[in-house]
Amino acid sequence: MPPDSLRVLLSGLVDYAGLFPPASLSMTDVATNYAAYRQSPDAGALGRLIVPVARLGEFSGAMSSSGRREHDTWRISALASDDATQDAKDIAEWNASTNGAVVDTVEVRATSPDAIAGIARALREYTAYVEFPLVHDPLPYVDAIARAGVRAKIRTGGVTPDAFPHSVQIVRFLRACADRNLPFKATAGLHHPLRSRYRLTYAPDAPIGDMFGFLNVFLAAAFASKGLPETQLLSLVEERDPSALEFRSDAIRWRDEVIDLQRLADIRTSFAIAFGSCSFREPIDDLHQLGLL
Repeated sequence: MPPDSLRVLLSGLVDYAGLFPPASLSMTDVATNYAAYRQSPDAGALGRLIVPVARLGEFSGAMSSSGRREHDTWRISALASDDATQDAKDIAEWNASTNGAVVDTVEVRATSPDAIAGIARALREYTAYVEFPLVHDPLPYVDAIARAGVRAKIRTGGVTPDAFPHSVQIVRFLRACADRNLPFKATAGLHHPLRSRYRLTYAPDAPIGDMFGFLNVFLAAAFASKGLPETQLLSLVEERDPSALEFRSDAIRWRDEVIDLQRLADIRTSFAIAFGSCSFREPIDDLHQLGLL
């Protein structure tokens, strides 16, 4: 059994996004995988299944032949289009006509802070995460998201080197969210526990680049919530040494810093929520290889 601190950190952490690159699986394979993952020994780390609003009808057919257990209701995070109002109507109709799954979360992109209030109104029946471009100062977006009563979303990578933000951008995002008690989720590029160099796709000739680790990002979020200065948060986001982390029954230690189990549980419930990954097994298998699971 993993120590309680790791179990709490991992609880519902990985939203399965197998439809998206670099996995780009079929809807049938994604639904079948999700059913299997929910019945696996590592199911505690599994969060929602991510499906575009436009493909919910296709997903219904795949779910029916997936091997889903009869009384197991799947929670879906739907990716919205540019028309959040129409998407909200489509989701409501799908929820009303579908058994075995429910969309309770919606993820959407905003191209300006001014657009966020309208997005929030359209998606008021759901938990909404708003992604915005990190090339800009995050504060106008984060403030608009907080005022609108929705949540933030950060893109932490992709399939090309230029898709990865700078570590400073991640730290500024985490600090801005922590200062406003604004819940967030992450997506893309967090396939591995710790920062290191990896192939960016599953192709044998794929480019190699530095990828952020999900332990780095979510522990940095936890310590940002505790008030750790940005210079130390930057070091944590870029941490590559597994021995710098210690998971205990009552706390997690990173070098000289400690966060206790209760604070960690509160942070995971109300602040650092989840990350989307096109692979569920890869992050979990890496933890096994590190001897943490």
